[in-house]
Amino acid sequence: MTEMINAVLYSDVPPNPEQERRFKTFLETKYGPEVSLQWIEDLSLQGGFKLIVGAEVYDWSREGVFRQFTEALGRKKYLGTNTIPLLKEALEEWELNALPQERGTVLTVGDGIAEIDGLKNVAYGEIVLFDNGIRGMVQSLKENSVGCIIFDADEEILAGSTVRRTGMTASMPVGDAFLGRVVDSLGVPIDGLGPIEADTYNPVENKAPGIIDRQPVNQPLNTGLLVIDSMFPIGRGQRELIIGDRQTGKTAIALDTIINQKGKDCICIYVAIGQKTSSVVQISETLKKHGAMEYSVIVAANASDSDPLQYIAPYAGCALAEYFMNKGRDVLIIYDDLSKHAVAYRAISLLLERSPGREAYPGDIFYLHSRLLERSARLSEEKGGGSITALPIVETQDGDVSAYIPTNIISITDGQIYLESNLFFSGQRPAVNVGLSVSRVGGDAQTKAVKKAAGSLRLDLAQYREMEVFTKFSSELDDATKRQLAYGNGLMRLLRQPQYSPYSQHQQVVLLVSAIAHAMQEIEPDKVSAFTKELITRFEDAHQDLCDELEMTGQLSDDTKEIIIQFAKEAAEPFEKKKEALY
Repeated sequence: MTEMINAVLYSDVPPNPEQERRFKTFLETKYGPEVSLQWIEDLSLQGGFKLIVGAEVYDWSREGVFRQFTEALGRKKYLGTNTIPLLKEALEEWELNALPQERGTVLTVGDGIAEIDGLKNVAYGEIVLFDNGIRGMVQSLKENSVGCIIFDADEEILAGSTVRRTGMTASMPVGDAFLGRVVDSLGVPIDGLGPIEADTYNPVENKAPGIIDRQPVNQPLNTGLLVIDSMFPIGRGQRELIIGDRQTGKTAIALDTIINQKGKDCICIYVAIGQKTSSVVQISETLKKHGAMEYSVIVAANASDSDPLQYIAPYAGCALAEYFMNKGRDVLIIYDDLSKHAVAYRAISLLLERSPGREAYPGDIFYLHSRLLERSARLSEEKGGGSITALPIVETQDGDVSAYIPTNIISITDGQIYLESNLFFSGQRPAVNVGLSVSRVGGDAQTKAVKKAAGSLRLDLAQYREMEVFTKFSSELDDATKRQLAYGNGLMRLLRQPQYSPYSQHQQVVLLVSAIAHAMQEIEPDKVSAFTKELITRFEDAHQDLCDELEMTGQLSDDTKEIIIQFAKEAAEPFEKKKEALY
C-alpha cells in the first residue's frame, strides 16, 4: 500500500475552490494521487503562500520571490558598476522558479562540520545556506545524511537549524581591483583598506585546460636567483615544487621570485595556508617595501582560521589566477604550503568519517592536489596566450622526501627545488641541493644567453661534491685536486645570494661566464661576494651597451663572451690570493 503524502499550504486566507483544485492537480501530477492537502493560516504571508511537501518547499511569498530574484542576479557572469543595465537584463531573463526549495535539518554541528538530514537531491560541492545566513559546502553524501563544511563561524548553528539548497557551487570574486590587497579564502578583504569591487565571480573548482588549449612551456620566468635560473630554470606555465625542512628558506625563494617580477608584466598571487597572522603581515610589508605589492595579491587562510577555510584557500587563489590568465596575462601563484593544506583536508575527512589511509590521509588526497596543480598551464594563442606558473611549497620532516604528501606532489609537478638544512646552516643560501633538485622543462625555459653561459656548471659542481667527499679520507692532495677543490668552492660561494637581491639576466650571464672561465680561480672564498658586486658594477659602467643587448636579445655571442672573460680576469687581480697559498 502506497504511503500517504501530507502537503501543507500556508497563506493568509484559505484558497478558493478553483485554487484548491489547481493545487491538488499539481500535487497529483508531481507526487501521485496519494497526497492530502492541509491549509494553515499564516497572516505574515500576505499576497503569497508556501507549499511544503515533506522536505520540499515551494516559496511564493514576497520574501521567497525576492530571494529567487537575488539568487538569479548573483548567478550573472559579471557584477560591476553598470547596475541599471544589469538589473534590466536580469529582469528580462528571470522567471519565477516553479521548482521546490529543498530544505534540510541540522543533526549535529561542531569543528566546522555539520551533519544534515533532508537534502536528498543536493550535489557534491554545492553551496548550502543555514537559516542565519551562514554558508557551507557539501563534501560528503551518505545514504541518510549529508556532510557539510562550514565557511563561517559555526557557533550560531544549532541542531535543528534549517538548511536550504542554493543550486550553486562555490565561487570567488575576482577582478583587477584585487591587486595590492590581502583577502581571505572567500575574497573578503582583511587588510583594513575597505571593500573590493569585483568584476565577476569565478568557480573555485574549475576544469583544467585540455591539451589542445595549451602550448609548450618555453618562455622563462626568472627567479633572479643564480642557482635556480642557471641550473633549474622555471618556465611560464610550469609547476615547480619547492621542498625542504622547516626554516630552510622556502618562502624566501618564493618572495624573491615575486620581487623579481617587477616591471615584467606578471601578476603574482601568494596563497598563505595555515600561517601565523604576523607572518602574513610581515610578507605583505616586505612586498610593499620592494614595490611588489602593486602587482600582487595575498590570499590568506591563517592558522587561526577553520580547516574548511584553509582547505578552500588554494582553489580560491587559483580561481583568481585564472581570471588574469584568461585575459592573456602571465600569473605566478605560490601555495605556501600544501603540507598544511593536506593536514586541514585530513582533519575535515576524519570529521566526515571517511576511511583514513596512509599516514591517516584520505584516499583522494592525491586527486586533491593534482586537480589543483593541473590548472597551471600556458594557454594557446587562440585562448589568449596567458599562463599560470605554480610554485607549490611542501615541508618535509627531517629531510624525508619519501613521505606520503611529498612523494605525491613530486609526481604531479615538473621538477623540484630541494633545500637542505645542512647547507642552510653552513651559510650556503639559497640552500639548494644541486644533486636532488631538477627541472623537467630544463633548457627550454632558459634564454640562449643563460644556457650558453651556464655551460658545465652543474657537472663541475657534481665533480666538486664527489671530490670533496673523497678528500675527507686523504691527508695529502696533489696540486690538480687542490685547484679543482678551490674552483668548486668558488662556485659554491658564487651561488650564495643575499635575500631580496635578485640578479637581472645580464648580471647572471656576466657572473656565470666569469666563473666557468676560471676567472675567479685565485680569489679567496670569503672575497668572492665582494668581487661579484664590484665586477657587476664595473662591467655595467664600462659596457652598458652589451648589458642592454643581453637583456633585449637573450643572445650571447662569442665576442661578448671573450669581452666578459677578459674584463673579469682584470677585475679579479686585486682580489687574488698569493700563488703560493695554493700549494
